[in-house]
Amino acid sequence: MSEQTYYEAVGRRKTASARVRLYPASEEPEIVVNGKPLAEYFTREMDRLSLLQPLQVTETLNQFNVSVLVKGGGIHGQADAVRLGIARALIKADENLRPTLKKAGFLTRDARAKERKKPGLKRARKAPQYTKR
Repeated sequence: MSEQTYYEAVGRRKTASARVRLYPASEEPEIVVNGKPLAEYFTREMDRLSLLQPLQVTETLNQFNVSVLVKGGGIHGQADAVRLGIARALIKADENLRPTLKKAGFLTRDARAKERKKPGLKRARKAPQYTKR
């Protein structure tokens, strides 16, 4: 990409972290994730639709080229991290989109993560079977 202005934001989910850049689109808009086209990186249709939702809700799908660097976590967590990053970057581009994105729930970071294993238990909460004798 050439020297042009862009809007950058970070989105996170579980252990996935995504750095999103929105460039004003001059011709056909494109979405690139880790150097690959969107459909090539996120093969599941559900993940692709999920991360495009902020652009669709705000009707800015054809206004921006999206460049994403994402790492960590699994595919679904990465898709959710990208979605949050896109929503945050859209707000930097236009503050008037905040109520729309907030109402749709795209600005809330999903804080759920795997709970740590505790000593004396098999997993985070599962205890060994109790034996009376």
